Amino acid sequence: MEMKQAGSILIVDDNPDILIAVQLLLKQHCQTVITTNNPFDIEQILNEQKIEVILLDMNFNHDAISGQEGFYWLKKILAQDPSIVVVMMTAYGDIQLAVDAIKAGAADFVAKPWKNEQLLASITAAFSHAKDKQQLGKLTRQTQGLNQALSGQKFEFLGKSSAMQRVFDTIEKAAKTDANILITGESGTGKELAAHAIHLASHRSDQAFISLDMGSVSQNLFESELFGHKKGAFTDAKNDRVGRFELANNGSIFLDELGNLPLKQQAALLAALQNRQVTPVGSSKAINVNIRIICATNENLAQAVQEGRFRQDLLYRINTVEIRLPSLRDRLDDIPLLAQYYLEHFSHKYKRVVSITPDDMNALCQYHWPGNVRELAHVIERAVILSDTDILDVCAVVGLDKVEFEGTNNALGGRLLTINEDDAVVNNSEVKDDDDFNLDRVEQRTVRSALKHHQGNVTKAAKALGLTRGAMYRRLEKYDL
Repeated sequence: MEMKQAGSILIVDDNPDILIAVQLLLKQHCQTVITTNNPFDIEQILNEQKIEVILLDMNFNHDAISGQEGFYWLKKILAQDPSIVVVMMTAYGDIQLAVDAIKAGAADFVAKPWKNEQLLASITAAFSHAKDKQQLGKLTRQTQGLNQALSGQKFEFLGKSSAMQRVFDTIEKAAKTDANILITGESGTGKELAAHAIHLASHRSDQAFISLDMGSVSQNLFESELFGHKKGAFTDAKNDRVGRFELANNGSIFLDELGNLPLKQQAALLAALQNRQVTPVGSSKAINVNIRIICATNENLAQAVQEGRFRQDLLYRINTVEIRLPSLRDRLDDIPLLAQYYLEHFSHKYKRVVSITPDDMNALCQYHWPGNVRELAHVIERAVILSDTDILDVCAVVGLDKVEFEGTNNALGGRLLTINEDDAVVNNSEVKDDDDFNLDRVEQRTVRSALKHHQGNVTKAAKALGLTRGAMYRRLEKYDL
């Protein structure tokens, strides 16, 4: 018994006799055969189910022989779903018409009356072509995902302290499963690096790792960003777009700053996580996704649930395993290791040969690091760029006092000198010269103080300053904070 072609074929012809004849022939050879005598039904059919091949008549008006209607509908089909393979059919066997159809995107051309063997051969080739196009699309999406993963992995996830060893142990155990993981910790503790480590230690390591900052996604584009959209779904949807969930299929998706997600979007995310399905905006066809979910936040989600800002059912869904990353001040043993690592990294990047003095390393170990590992990396990079000699003068560059440490000023027993402006060190964000009213410097001090007060949490600092997140990030970039 002949194996039927896997997939679905749609036959579009205004002649009911043709539809019946083709259907009777093809149902013996194709898994699913769908027919319609109205080309205006095509869009709805494609939205409701997956079609691999379409057999499309070229003329739908009586006595029409130009084939222009067929070309019109061919263009509409390929715009809606480029993966579909279209075979054109007409009662008027014109070679030029066939050539024009192929140029317009058709895979083949069949003249009426057809020979069954020729029609079946054309349809068989069309299904094979459709399979190749689908595979190419899958490889393209995987490549996109892998490229993002490669470009996003900037640093290694390091640590030798007991606090970090506990983290590594949990990662090793959890990574071997497909359990949803929630990574918590202060801003700058390395949550994305931890997510990368989980992915690389999992059985999905050879697949895509897709990350998305949920705080940076506008509410209007949330579903489009995560689930994709079809061309024409909204004003700016000029082409089909593959969503992050589909890009991450068979791999891992990392959703950062989840605590910033509004309740409406939380409901949509929960449905996708529960069903392991996404529906692109403008489509009614659900797409199955097989993904590992890793989320991160610096928010207290349990408190957010109590305050009605976060769904309890979503919290249960995402934190099968919770991994809390320690702040840098809780892993002081790691500072020399991290400082040396970043020194080597940025020395190579900026083509410099530099080293850190023992005094500077001591000062780095005494500082309380409100911005955690991210701040340390920034400090080292800045010092590599600005130091005049091959001895890295970290303290002079970033405004840390390496001599005086007064036990009352911070939890580590060190005095923090937070700002360096024109080589004049400002102690505890207070201006020594009360006559300094330069607006940029005043604003810089204020932004830095807000970040310090909120332990590096950009969202809270922005709120305290009466700024949007976008405006806050512009100031961080402006002042190189």
